Amino acid sequence: AFLFSFFNQLSGINAVLYYAPRIFEKAHLDKSSALLQSAGIGVANLIFTLLGWYLIDRVGRKVLMYIGSIGYIVSLSLIAYSFYADSFELVPMYIFAFIAAHAIGQGSVIWVFISEIFPNSVRASGMAWGSLTHWILAALITNFFPIFTSILGESYIFSFFALMMLGQLAYVKFLMPETKGATLEDIESNIILH
Repeated sequence: AFLFSFFNQLSGINAVLYYAPRIFEKAHLDKSSALLQSAGIGVANLIFTLLGWYLIDRVGRKVLMYIGSIGYIVSLSLIAYSFYADSFELVPMYIFAFIAAHAIGQGSVIWVFISEIFPNSVRASGMAWGSLTHWILAALITNFFPIFTSILGESYIFSFFALMMLGQLAYVKFLMPETKGATLEDIESNIILH
């Protein structure tokens, strides 16, 4: 639960959601266009969240997390490179891809998965721990994002987020149990094996 929540926020999702107009302005979009692009983020988030919810019990949590992790890595790397190369024409598309990767992966899976991995006797405590981790990191990253971008620049920050998503991909591959269709006993024994 800790790692799942940790990687959720280290993707930079809340920084992008909260500071989207500023990111678009840094990508040399005018203010009205930046606000319009922010509305597009909401539409992309809605569409891909609904798709994630539709697929979560059909293809499983790990498959969605693989899709999301790879989507994160590619889109964040492209955003970072765009800021590095001062080439901003495709930044809105890359950010929409980032939002889509989040919505179909982490955004759809996090609360379902965290509720499934704990035995009933400790489920409330486990979910509280995951939620606490999630929201503390959300607050920290959201508050420090503008400071670090002004010190280091957007290219370094988005590269850092992409690197963290490589860590998430390793977590999904090596540590995350699949909970689709599993009984509580299956999940408990799978977690013990890990």
